[in-house]
Amino acid sequence: MTNKTAIAPDRKEEVKEKIQGRISSLDFLKGLVMVIMALDHVRDYFHYDAFFNDPTDIQTTTIPLFFTRFISHFCAPAFSLLAGLSAYLVGRRKSKSELSKFLFTRGLWLIFIEVTIVSFAWHFDPYFTRTGLMVIWSLGVSMLVLAGLIHLPIKVILTISLLIIFGHNLLDGINIKDNFFWSILHQRNSHYIDDVHYVGAIYAFFPWVAVMALGYCFGPLYSKEFDQTRRKKWLNTIGLGSLAMFFILTLINGYGDPVKWVNSGLNTKTLFSFLNVSKYPASLRYLLLTLGGTFLFVANTEKIKGKFVEFISVFGRVPFFYYILHLYLIHILALLAAELTGFGWESMILKAFVTMVDELQGYGFSLPVVYLVWVTVILLLYPVCKKFDSYKQSHKEKWWLSYL
Repeated sequence: MTNKTAIAPDRKEEVKEKIQGRISSLDFLKGLVMVIMALDHVRDYFHYDAFFNDPTDIQTTTIPLFFTRFISHFCAPAFSLLAGLSAYLVGRRKSKSELSKFLFTRGLWLIFIEVTIVSFAWHFDPYFTRTGLMVIWSLGVSMLVLAGLIHLPIKVILTISLLIIFGHNLLDGINIKDNFFWSILHQRNSHYIDDVHYVGAIYAFFPWVAVMALGYCFGPLYSKEFDQTRRKKWLNTIGLGSLAMFFILTLINGYGDPVKWVNSGLNTKTLFSFLNVSKYPASLRYLLLTLGGTFLFVANTEKIKGKFVEFISVFGRVPFFYYILHLYLIHILALLAAELTGFGWESMILKAFVTMVDELQGYGFSLPVVYLVWVTVILLLYPVCKKFDSYKQSHKEKWWLSYL
């Protein structure tokens, strides 16, 4: 009896340590996604070429510029997948009805934040001339749908998710002009509310809801029945399989992406064309490439530690808080840059997405300066995020913190 009493606390601590280790590895990926995402947003507001050329245009881009944009492709899929996985982990401490209510209310909250606080951060326009339905919107809608899906068996959820991911490109040929519902479902477009105000439906939620649902289905891999070795094998197999399918579909150059690659010989243009996948909406090839990379990353970083990991993980533990702050900080710095370079701070009060403003052509800096601004943004946000992270960790009893 004495031995059992003595051993039990040790085993409990061992389980606690394992769970914490798994969560920490996911925080590291979330944080890395947040940091890389900021680079793309800094590029939007500070790079000279952003107002003239598409960084993925194989005729005008350069290797540094192409891969600065390309690396950001992994952010939205990874975060949507992790949001679904997190929902499953949260659900281990809640009933299905409690989890469903949480996902539904959080989804509504994210949609509200997108069309108010986030939209203002992008534009600084008090009249809200343009309202963008972007990544926070897609996460919110996906949570609304997931709130209902979780009541189905996981195998059914997985089947629905895979059918959407692999089948939604069949809808590419359907073009319903001026149909707002179709735009938010599958086709990127803008719609005017009146003569001035319009909504930019950027993130069509159809593929994204499937990615979040897929993440939920990966939750059981983090249960106690799956040890680290077995989980690593599963994730590596799925990751390599996804990348293999990406290469096969790309070589066939048929189904999976509305944009076809062009073989220009052994040069960078061919490489750019091969890797140039459609994000709006997220094509099958895009998801196979980005999710495949995400699975491999998660599989092989579970035990990684160090100061850099802890630094990045701080952002991963407060991703929503960081997301809001980084948009406002980047836009404020861009406002100052516009004023100091003769364009005037007023030019950064935007009635369209920043890179679509003709008056800003000629504004901006070289790519090295963009990277310098990016590092500055991360360093400025770190102490604020770390303090908020500490507050969250020490006040877990406050329910409203789960919405930030």
